[in-house]
Amino acid sequence: MTRFFATPEEMQPDFLVLTGENAQHAKVLRLKAGEEVLICDGEGRECLCAVSDVSDGQISLVVKKRQESQTEAAVRVSVYMAFPKSDKLEHVIQKATELGAYEIVAFPSSRCVSRPDEKSLKKKLERWQKIAASASEQSGRGRVPEVLVLPSYKAALDRAAKADKALLFYENEQSTTLRMVLQSGAYQTVSLLTGPEGGLEPAEVSQAEAAGLQVCTLGKRILRCETAPLCALSAVMYDSGEF
Repeated sequence: MTRFFATPEEMQPDFLVLTGENAQHAKVLRLKAGEEVLICDGEGRECLCAVSDVSDGQISLVVKKRQESQTEAAVRVSVYMAFPKSDKLEHVIQKATELGAYEIVAFPSSRCVSRPDEKSLKKKLERWQKIAASASEQSGRGRVPEVLVLPSYKAALDRAAKADKALLFYENEQSTTLRMVLQSGAYQTVSLLTGPEGGLEPAEVSQAEAAGLQVCTLGKRILRCETAPLCALSAVMYDSGEF
């Protein structure tokens, strides 16, 4: 079924009118009166609607049923990734959204080569949020993950530490595995923190432990910075029964 994302303001009780990109998309799809579509508010709620009219610049809908989204994960997983080079973060945002991440958080660390300034960061955030929205629509999600940027590594640690399972992945960790940590107790929220291309400094790992994060390994092989968060996210989703 065709799915559109609308703003909370557009989610009226009985009738909806969508304009802009949604109307253009409806025209491309050649939607006709009587066809059913799902309209999502991007926050986990959706409406089953019937098309009443499609005209230039707008699509008019009649609300048939309202419900909570059936495609959101029960566990809330936050992906924390140190700024990588090039467009690797865009790839992680897209795939993490498809896999069910609750949010994606970027931050600077000691070995980050990429350090966007305030001016460029504003444009990047807009693009990153659009990527998340597009991936949510494509994958049938009822919520668009928020893409956030934190000003420091410490800010990332402080925020990540609030989760039931706050995990940092480090290539030099030998004994504690992700499986061991996940099986050590129930959880509803998870933070997954990974470093940039050069990894994290030993002092940064110690800082994370002091902040309350559990340091663990993703196996014997060293994963690329864009592979590690997606690997960990997939493992958490599997462990929590989403797959």
